[in-house]
Amino acid sequence: MGLSFSFMRMNMTQNISGMSGSVQGKAVHFDDCHLHIELEDGRIISTSMAWYPELQRSTLSQLSNYTFICRGTGIEWPDVDYHLSIESMLLVSVEKSVA
Repeated sequence: MGLSFSFMRMNMTQNISGMSGSVQGKAVHFDDCHLHIELEDGRIISTSMAWYPELQRSTLSQLSNYTFICRGTGIEWPDVDYHLSIESMLLVSVEKSVA
């Protein structure tokens, strides 16, 4: 089962990061340690693959089969039945850096 955050938490992400509007993905990349999401505005979000055990256990073929959902604000990996909110990645990054 994928990560799930309520709409209120997604809005909190926008307020914390100073963004207006939604954060939309453009491309997904992986390396040995990180998940990288390229955003439509040119920024790149990188988070540890350790945060996503379902994706860590997936094959390269499964990881490369993704699609953007919810108007580009989320990612789905249908082969692993996993969904990820891009905005939740920003929230987790902000919470970890504040801690």
